[in-house]
Amino acid sequence: MKPKQIFISILAVLFVFPLMGTFALQAANSGSIEVIATFDYPGTGNSTLPQKINERGDIVGEFIDSNGVTSGFVRFSNGSFSAPIVDPNDTVGFTEGRGINNPRTVVGDYATSDGNLHGFFLSGGTFTGFDIPGAAFTAVLSINNPGDFTGTFIFPPVATGIQQAFVSVGGTITLFSIPAAVATLAYDINDSKRLVVGYYVDASGILHGYYRDANGALHFPIDPTGSVGTILFGDNNRNWVVGRYADASGVTHGLFFVPPNNFFTFDFPGSAFTSLNGISSQGNICGRYTDASGIAHGFIARVRGTPPTTAAGTEMNALASPSRVTPLDQSPSAWGGAMPAR
Repeated sequence: MKPKQIFISILAVLFVFPLMGTFALQAANSGSIEVIATFDYPGTGNSTLPQKINERGDIVGEFIDSNGVTSGFVRFSNGSFSAPIVDPNDTVGFTEGRGINNPRTVVGDYATSDGNLHGFFLSGGTFTGFDIPGAAFTAVLSINNPGDFTGTFIFPPVATGIQQAFVSVGGTITLFSIPAAVATLAYDINDSKRLVVGYYVDASGILHGYYRDANGALHFPIDPTGSVGTILFGDNNRNWVVGRYADASGVTHGLFFVPPNNFFTFDFPGSAFTSLNGISSQGNICGRYTDASGIAHGFIARVRGTPPTTAAGTEMNALASPSRVTPLDQSPSAWGGAMPAR
């Protein structure tokens, strides 16, 4: 589908956190998110799921065809698309493009017949597999320009193992988990290595965002007011973060977050599902929305104006504060049908 150039300037809404209830400030100088293009991977009936965007404007992601086969793709900054990205070890029709840096190294994962995921790097047309040593399940979810990368893994047995996060910086791999979480996933790391973002699943099956700072300290939970499930997907060198959250009515909203506790929300016009998945240092965002028939479409947006800089409240400590959310709807229609989320 040819990209449709559209300009929709939508005032971002600043959510005050952690006050109970929903309180929104709308101000002309609070900034906005402007959609500049929508796109679909070529082919009838494809669902298009962008994941990350680099500073060149290249977008990596995945598409699901009408037969349910998942393949990776790159949409280059000139609007052209790569051929489908399929790892040569993919035996079940499931390869995901998850991250891309400025040198155009792509990272992602593929599935095998046992249902487990394995990571890969794709550079210059060559695939290189990656698994955390001893793990049965590994997904590589991002790569920055120096070549540091993040992801998630599970040691066997997968059915009962704890899903943990990892970050590789300068060739040193660090494993970590949110305390008491049943799953922790690291989705992005910026070039300064000062910020890693992702989400975790608590013992009740509820999803919350978190971030890991330059000292390795974990800050959690990150939940805008009204959220029943939060995911942080991407960050940039300005420490701007994007993701999504669901509310109790079943609507999923795009999320723009500035640590420690400032939030904007963004909804694609006419859609009940919006996800912001990647952000470049220029403030360009890739994401998706779902139409009334359930087909996902990609979009490119940009941040306009100045994001919020005034703290909206004190940071919550998950070990001392009760959860304010209800169990998450994990249905495919709500969250994209994948774990790790996409």
